[in-house]
Amino acid sequence: MIPKNELLFLALGGSGEIGMNVNLYGCQGKWLMVDMGVTFADPAYPGIDLILPDLQFIEEQRENLVGIVLTHGHEDHIGALPYLADDLGVPLYATRFTAGLIRGKLEEEGIAKRVKLNIVKPGEAVQVGPFGVTFVPLAHSIPEASALLIDTPLGKVFHTGDWKLDDSDAVLGKPSTPEQLAAIGDQGVLALVCDSTNVFNSAPSGTESSVREGLISAVKKAKGRVVVTTFASNAARLQTLGEVAKATKRRICVTGRSLDRILTVGRATGYLKNFPEPIDSDAAMMLPGREVLVVATGGQGEPRAALGRIAEGTHPIKLTAGDTVIFSSKQIPGNELAIGRIQNQLAAKGVEMVTERQEHVHVSGHPGRPELEAMYGWIRPQTLIPVHGEMRHMMEQARFGLANGIPRALVQSDGEIVRLAPGDPEKVGHAAVGRLMLDGDVILPADGATMNERRRLASFGQMSVAVAIDGNYRLVGTPEVRLQGVPVEEDKEDLLDEACDAAADAVRKHKGDLAALRESLRLAVRRVATKWTGKKPVVDVLVIEV
Repeated sequence: MIPKNELLFLALGGSGEIGMNVNLYGCQGKWLMVDMGVTFADPAYPGIDLILPDLQFIEEQRENLVGIVLTHGHEDHIGALPYLADDLGVPLYATRFTAGLIRGKLEEEGIAKRVKLNIVKPGEAVQVGPFGVTFVPLAHSIPEASALLIDTPLGKVFHTGDWKLDDSDAVLGKPSTPEQLAAIGDQGVLALVCDSTNVFNSAPSGTESSVREGLISAVKKAKGRVVVTTFASNAARLQTLGEVAKATKRRICVTGRSLDRILTVGRATGYLKNFPEPIDSDAAMMLPGREVLVVATGGQGEPRAALGRIAEGTHPIKLTAGDTVIFSSKQIPGNELAIGRIQNQLAAKGVEMVTERQEHVHVSGHPGRPELEAMYGWIRPQTLIPVHGEMRHMMEQARFGLANGIPRALVQSDGEIVRLAPGDPEKVGHAAVGRLMLDGDVILPADGATMNERRRLASFGQMSVAVAIDGNYRLVGTPEVRLQGVPVEEDKEDLLDEACDAAADAVRKHKGDLAALRESLRLAVRRVATKWTGKKPVVDVLVIEV
């Protein structure tokens, strides 16, 4: 679908799910992309860490794509760029801090020279094809988060990105004032495309400065070494923890590659200037516990992150009874088991743990209902388009927006093409959407043959059978059977003996061609496994002609 004299909206990710945000605006034959993020794999994708959006729709008309505009530097908004942006061949637009994070990713993939990255100042406007885009600063948990005021011949769209309201002095950056946002509303806004993450929260998200006091209180109560884990990209929280370390007279140690990257980019772009000079893990372990504050990645239960390795005892930072771990982050739905596993490992060491349930050690970066209501009043859109949420979040925000005076609300999901103008908003088509997985260095369909095979192996195990035959299809020697992941344990040798007998019998009874023999062997061996275990393992067959 090539947009005509109309304004279209299409989400290829992030609508009906939290994460993997990719949004397209279409007008006068051209498309503008907003964000290109990833989501993190769950146990349904064994062996996979990252899930990428399938951009088939826009790849097939890449000549009509004029650019990619990035709202901020979180992984669910920029994480797919190093894997997919080069193929699209269009310029990127981002503020300096966000661009610093993106540049590092592009350099790691060796494509930094091939992808044009334009730096835009907060509050600045750029023209990208038929789209005028103004970067409107908003508060979030990372510097230079921006809403986008997208000006088109058919009307203006206010695309919030991730945001919150922080009525205290912002820890990093200067968000727009209510007066500035109301002035945008005075211009007339066709549609508000808005973050839905915390729509069920009846209270505001809270200020970063209030977390500082809560963290200082929690750290002062700690008797030994303290480890604080938070979202690696939460630069505001990293700045806060630097202030907490100073206030509690502790040296700070930062451990985790992604935290190092945020610290490096933050300092290079003028942030985190007063952050205390960190010490390394070895130096931290040489100091008395009461003199150390460690900031670590891994608060969502990632086994290879710093906290996971600390809990296992494989990290240079060692914790013992009386030490404290503070979880200064929200538990993302789906990560409960992984986080619980790490907390149990820490509990077994006698480590004390503090979460947001015990102390005020975290605030969200997304708007609660009072903040949404305030934004509605400032922007005063004709239509509300909820995004950045599961269906329950988006439906609730639509109801909430209508109840607070917005004339219309339209709930869409990934792949649904919405015409915003002319006329009333309506769904006018559907685009192909899907997921890709990053498997090692290879990008594959998330539900393609590779993943389906891996799921079968994980669920049922694998067996292999090898036989040698002469030119008359007579068995030479004895069959060989091997197995992996088939639940037999102490009965393994008995099962293998029976499977070998079944394979030999299949050769003796064989009538037909080589393909038929392979299938007879596969079924014969699998029947034995099913009789012994109730499972139907994957069976590989090798026939050697001698």
